[in-house]
Amino acid sequence: MNPFQIAMRAWTVLGAALLVALLSGLAVAAGARADWPFRKREAPLAERAAALLSQAIQIDTTVPPGGEAALAEAWREVLADADVEARVVPTPGAGRGALWARVPGSGTARPLILLSHLDVVPADPDEWRVDPFGGEIRDGHVWGRGALDAKGVGVVQLLTLIQLARRDTALPRDVILLATPDEETGGRNGAGWLVREHPELLRDAEFLLTEGGSVRPGEDHRPSVWGVTVTEKQPCWLALRARGTPGHSSAPTRDAAVPRLVAALDRVRRTETPIRVIPAVSRMFFQLAGLAAEEDRAGYRNLEVALSEDSPFRRRFLGSRGRNALVRDTVAITVLEGGPRTNVSPSVASAHLDVRLLPGGRCEDFVSELEEVVADPELSLEVLLSFAAGVSGTDTALYRAIQQTAAAREPGALVVPQVIAGFTDAHWFRDRGIAAYGFVPRWIAPADTRGVHGVDERVSIANLERGVETLLAILDQLAQLDHQATQP
Repeated sequence: MNPFQIAMRAWTVLGAALLVALLSGLAVAAGARADWPFRKREAPLAERAAALLSQAIQIDTTVPPGGEAALAEAWREVLADADVEARVVPTPGAGRGALWARVPGSGTARPLILLSHLDVVPADPDEWRVDPFGGEIRDGHVWGRGALDAKGVGVVQLLTLIQLARRDTALPRDVILLATPDEETGGRNGAGWLVREHPELLRDAEFLLTEGGSVRPGEDHRPSVWGVTVTEKQPCWLALRARGTPGHSSAPTRDAAVPRLVAALDRVRRTETPIRVIPAVSRMFFQLAGLAAEEDRAGYRNLEVALSEDSPFRRRFLGSRGRNALVRDTVAITVLEGGPRTNVSPSVASAHLDVRLLPGGRCEDFVSELEEVVADPELSLEVLLSFAAGVSGTDTALYRAIQQTAAAREPGALVVPQVIAGFTDAHWFRDRGIAAYGFVPRWIAPADTRGVHGVDERVSIANLERGVETLLAILDQLAQLDHQATQP
């Protein structure tokens, strides 16, 4: 055997060894995946919830581009293992899809939908203490992008569905699980597309529960507050574009696009929108009056009058960004685009404005008002996203079920119908006459919500477990009310 043949023999043996090692590694990885606690029916609920969320975080569904179908398929497999009817519904866009699942009820009442979303916003690993897509489990928490918004929501709802499927007795209602893509960019190709193109998946549902509200733990002998979102501010996302004479920036022109845009944005920034107290906000603060500082309680109970006539109260109330955003339309300047190079004066410069309107406002009316503020014929405004926001009433069986569950689990807790400054996919369903509430049973202090769209997002394992148990209790309480409604 010549030296060349000896070398080729050696490379062949080495290649075979490497292939065996690679296949062995894949087998070990596959075995580890198969042994995850969420695949073991006998594993404790908390352990299964943590493992399921950890896996979900490791499946990167950042928008853009999304790729949510991979997570939808992973969850479909988990549900299939538990003998729950489930399927992945392709949605517009490569690699995008939604999860639909159902546990049948007896059919004596209309279905209830549990809604979450699969996509997440970007995360910069350099800003985090952990890998934002590592799904690390430590210190009693699951860490990573989506832990709160909203993969953690989906895990609680998914495990609730599995628990229901194991029971011998069905609820009066079908319980439908929807986990959709595209929520973080408006939901038009996610929940909005499903509602429009596949209304049969909703099966004439009466109720829906989704993100948007939670439980604020009581402190200093104060009761917990179960915040149930009944409506949301409306997005009116705009693109503001300025046009000007392009050229070399060494000889600036008076009508350059970037300075014209900056001047307009300064006028927008200085504009103060009027205060408007809608009935849902008035009702919310009336119910929170007992928790306010003593000097503010009367103002909370008559918010519109207090903001108009009580200057010290008005100053204190509006001093909170969160409260201020609930009594007026707001404008945030976000994306800026100008020239491609330092020495180039572009012909077009643009900015995105994140406008949030109180329910009942109209985007076209706000655009007209903003055009007067901008006051420049060389600037244009384009609507990027806009929809109206309906209000879900509180005189329903589901809302009463939440109230009764709160009273049983936390005597003295306040259940408050709230308005939030953000928006969710709930409006797509409210538009179809479904009573939609933003409520996830998890106990989170305001400071703990900073991870939502921020750094070091995490949720406690105890919250995941307690969330499943409490959501089941709400569904059981609703079943009792449904049963009572059918009695003569």
